[in-house]
Amino acid sequence: MRKGNIVMSRSHGAGGKLEIRNIKKLSDSNVIINVVSKTVKEVYPRYYPEEVVTFFLLFHSEEKVMKDIADGNVWVLVHDGQVIGTGSIEENHITRVYILPEYQGNGYGTFLIEKLEKEIGKKYDSVLVDASLPACCLYEKSGYHTVKHERMGVMNDAVLVYEVMEKRLDGKDARI
Repeated sequence: MRKGNIVMSRSHGAGGKLEIRNIKKLSDSNVIINVVSKTVKEVYPRYYPEEVVTFFLLFHSEEKVMKDIADGNVWVLVHDGQVIGTGSIEENHITRVYILPEYQGNGYGTFLIEKLEKEIGKKYDSVLVDASLPACCLYEKSGYHTVKHERMGVMNDAVLVYEVMEKRLDGKDARI
């Protein structure tokens, strides 16, 4: 660990160094937007219709990302000096976790989620997440349980389906 905005670091799998940084500069919003945009455009069409993909791209707008940065709620995952993922929190809610497609399936998302859980655990006993279809299995493997199935209409009568999931940090079972 180093002082500054590096929150956690470790060596990972193939020998690459991982760092998680809390983003403080609004000028870094373009890095977050690029990770989110590339991931949504490449992964989400396998799960959702075009209208839902567009919704996600609009939902994670530069304005929202900049607000989250200003509130101190955005982290990036850096692998060997390159930003490969991002995660955000709001109170006890994980709100934005994206790992670039070419880095998925290697434990990076789990690593980032664990850091976000530690941040949330400083104030709360549980974590909530609105999990998109591509992310549900990742959260289940990380100990989350579905507490509610949600549907939301978007453009052209398309429907966004997602899971509201919870993980207890105090060891109690989140299932109802």
